[in-house]
Order: sequence, then structure tokens, then C-alpha cells
Amino acid sequence: RAVADAVVAEIAAAGVPAVAAYEDLRSERGCSELVARTLDAFGRLDAIVHNAGLLVFEPLEHEPPSWDAVLATSLDAAFHVTRAAWPGMKERGYGRVVFTVSARSMRLKESVASMSAYNAAKMGAFGLMLSVAAEGAEHGIRANAISPVAGTRMSDRRAEAGELAPELAAPGVLYLASDRCDVSGVVLHAEGGAFRTVAWQAGDEIECATPEEIAERWHDIEGVARTP
Repeated sequence: RAVADAVVAEIAAAGVPAVAAYEDLRSERGCSELVARTLDAFGRLDAIVHNAGLLVFEPLEHEPPSWDAVLATSLDAAFHVTRAAWPGMKERGYGRVVFTVSARSMRLKESVASMSAYNAAKMGAFGLMLSVAAEGAEHGIRANAISPVAGTRMSDRRAEAGELAPELAAPGVLYLASDRCDVSGVVLHAEGGAFRTVAWQAGDEIECATPEEIAERWHDIEGVARTP
């Protein structure tokens, strides 16, 4: 609780009202109570930033696995908080939802071993973001995702002082959560104060009748030029 209280104290020192919440977001009840607490304190809910996460390195054969705990924290919580806030956002015709995903789970060259639960949760959050973006379009609700590289309590990555400060990713989160953001279904990667969008690469449609033909024309299907 001390971490949440410290954040509230920092916000309050800037002259802005803030309330700490201590609900366990691994439960649907905790997520609903968080939304209810927010509405009681402020009267409305404009934006949600789903940043709860749990990182556990475990080989596939590890026992007992932390699969359920990781998915409950990183994916289930995002679903239940969004679902609890949805009626109010629809009624007002406005809302901004920011999910947190990871480059580790989106591309093989950036992934590492023993992160099955974490990667599954983050890609689940990506799919959930797309669904929320599609369902919210007609209600003025925009959903996007931040893919941050930052040094937090969850990571032990070594970096120079300030190099991976979470503050460097904050401008991207603030934009996605603001009324200036009118895009939806986008992943914004943030690292060291630089930002770029991330999207899947799509190749051209190539007609193939056999698996052998697919193998022969794989580079065309994948959309990657063959190196001589």
C-alpha cells in the first residue's frame, strides 16, 4: 500500500485530487470495486490505464506453474475493469482505454525463453484492445495500447541512470488517455523518450494449391524479399 500512497501524495502535492485503491485486481469483485470507488470519488470515469502486470520466468516443464496468477493479473484484470466501466462510458459517449502490451510477446526476435504466461497475457491484452476498440467505436470510446520499455519494480534490467525511467514513457500514455487521441486499435512503443507505432506485416495474397508450393513461395507470402 505504501507505493500507492506515495503516488497519491505526489499527485496531491501538485494540487490535484487523488485516491489510492487497494483492491486485488486478480478478482472480478476487486475490479468492480475499483471502478465503483472511482465513480464515488470523482463522479465519472474518463480513462483507464491497464498497467497491472506480473512477470515470472518459468520453463514450460516447471512445476507448479504461475500461469493462472500471471494471466489473472495482466489479462483478466484488464477485462473485468473495462467491463465494469463500460456502461458509464457508453452512457456518456466517451472513454479512453489504454492497455499495456510488450514487444517481448509480439515478435520472435525480441522474445526470450521461459516467458510463456507473460507473453500469452500480453498478447491476450492486445487482442482484448482490438475487441474493445471495435466495440467502442460507435460510442466514442477509443482503445489503444502502450508497449513500454522501462525500469520498474517488476524488472531487474540494468541501465544507466534515467535511461529507462518510466517518466519517459508517460507522455505516450497521457496522449492515448486524452481527448486529443482519436485513433483506436494502435500499439505505441515507448523507449528512452522515443515513440513509434507497431503493426503486423502483411504480405500479398499468393494463390497456392499445395504445401510444396507454399514452401516455394514462402517469402512472397510472408512479404519479405528473398536475399540472393
